[in-house]
Parts: sequence; C-alpha cells; structure tokens
Amino acid sequence: MPAAGGTATAWSTDPALAPAGFLGANGLKVHNGAIWATNLDKGTIARIPILPDGTAGPAQITATGLTGIDDFAFTGHGDQILAVLDTVDQVALVQPDGTHTTVLTAADGLQGPTSIALRGDTAYIMSAAYLTGKDPNEITVHLND
Repeated sequence: MPAAGGTATAWSTDPALAPAGFLGANGLKVHNGAIWATNLDKGTIARIPILPDGTAGPAQITATGLTGIDDFAFTGHGDQILAVLDTVDQVALVQPDGTHTTVLTAADGLQGPTSIALRGDTAYIMSAAYLTGKDPNEITVHLND
C-alpha cells in the first residue's frame, strides 16, 4: 500500500500461503533476505525470497508436518526456528533442513500457544487457551546451546 494511501496490492499470492480449509498464512518474519511465513492449515513454513527489485520470488517450503503451527522465532543459529503449535499444545525446534523435534508440551504448561519471542537465550511463549478456556499463561524458558 502506498504510504500516502491508495489501493493495497498483494506482494505474494503464492499457493504456499493459501488456506486449506480454515486459515492459511499466519506467522510472519523477515530474516536473511526473505519473508518467512507459517501456514496453519498445511502445517508448513515457507521462505519467500525478496528479490533485488523488492518483489517476491517463488515460495520454498522449508518445513512440513507442523500441525497447528502459529507463530515462530529464529533462535539466532542461522535458520533454526522455535515454532508454536497451537492446536497440539507444543513448541517444536525446527532445524534448517526442516527436521523438527518437540521441545515443550502441555505437560510444561502450554495451553494453545499462539506466539513466541526470543531475547538473547530466553524464549517467551504465550498460551491463549482459547480452545480450552483454561490457564492462559506465559512460559519463559532458557535455551541451551
């Protein structure tokens, strides 16, 4: 959208961002010359290169199998990501090759985690609990190398 107002135009309409039933693209970050976005319906993270002229390149799916992915944050180790998986009450550590492991669960206090932020080696995770209506909270964890 022009800063002075006017008609907004889509930067990317890549199918990787489209919904598949409920919600499509959701979380969004700018990192290493690209826009990175989650797709809640598809359980994916997509990387969309920002081309030299500022337009969008084709989306590349960098991770799959992330059920209910909402928000994410880069850990500071290249393209390594911590992702909140809302519908399954989990946080996953996603490696640059797309493999991932569960690092936090409902047993750690998660109740529908919806957002995550990192500051140094500390992650702050918000649980909205909007599906359960129980124990909305914020969990703080320290990352290990």
